[in-house]
Amino acid sequence: MTSTTSRKVLLVDDEEDILDLLRYNLEREGIAVHTATNGRDALKLAKSERPDLVVLDIMMPGMDGVEMCNELRKTPGLEDTLIVFLTARTEDYSHIAGYEAGGDDYINKPVRPKVFLNKVQALLKRTRGGQAVSKVIEANGIRMDLERVTVTTGNEMLQLPKKEFELLALLMSKPGKVFKREEIYAQIWGNDIFVGDRTIDVHIRKLREKIGDDRIGTVKGMGYKFEA
Repeated sequence: MTSTTSRKVLLVDDEEDILDLLRYNLEREGIAVHTATNGRDALKLAKSERPDLVVLDIMMPGMDGVEMCNELRKTPGLEDTLIVFLTARTEDYSHIAGYEAGGDDYINKPVRPKVFLNKVQALLKRTRGGQAVSKVIEANGIRMDLERVTVTTGNEMLQLPKKEFELLALLMSKPGKVFKREEIYAQIWGNDIFVGDRTIDVHIRKLREKIGDDRIGTVKGMGYKFEA
C-alpha cells in the first residue's frame, strides 16, 4: 500500500461502471474516493470535501467537464485543486479546451487501470510533496509570493490556476534565462507524466493574456524566458 492514505480524489463520470472500476483501484491503494455522475453534484462534493484531485469526464449531460472545471477555478479554496480530464476524444481542440479551462492533465478512454493509477499517484506526489517556500519573487512589475500563492501586478491581484502559477514561478526564478521546453515539462509536469505537445503553448498563451505579451519571450526552437 502506498503512503497516500490521507489523500482524497473526486471521480466524476456519468458511466457508473467506469466510476466503480476507478474507485476500486484507488481505494486498494488507500486513497479516499468520492464519486458523482454529473457536474452539479460534483461541485457540491468538491466544496464540502476539498479533494486533492478531481478526475473529470469531459462529455457529460447538463454541465460538461469543461464547464465544471471553470466553476472549480472560480470557487474560493479550489482554485489550485488538481484537475484531470477523462476523454474519449483525441482531437487537439478538446484537450486544448480542457487546458484553457484550467485543467492540469488528461487521460484517454478507454481507461487502463494501471496507467490511470500510476498517473494519479504521480500527480498526488506533486501536491503537498514539499514544504512551502517562504519567498517572494519580484521582476518586471510582477510580485509572486510563493508561500501565499499570490501574484500581483500593479495594484491587481491575479488568480492563476496551479500550473500557470508554477510555470510563471519557474520563468521568474531566473529572469532572462531561456528555459527549454524539455526542462519546463520536467519541472512543471514531471518526467513521469505524459502531456500533449501543445500543453506548454496553451499555458504560456493564457499567462500572456493575464500578465501581458511583453513579459514572456519566445526563443524559437528552444523555449521561453521571462523578460527582465
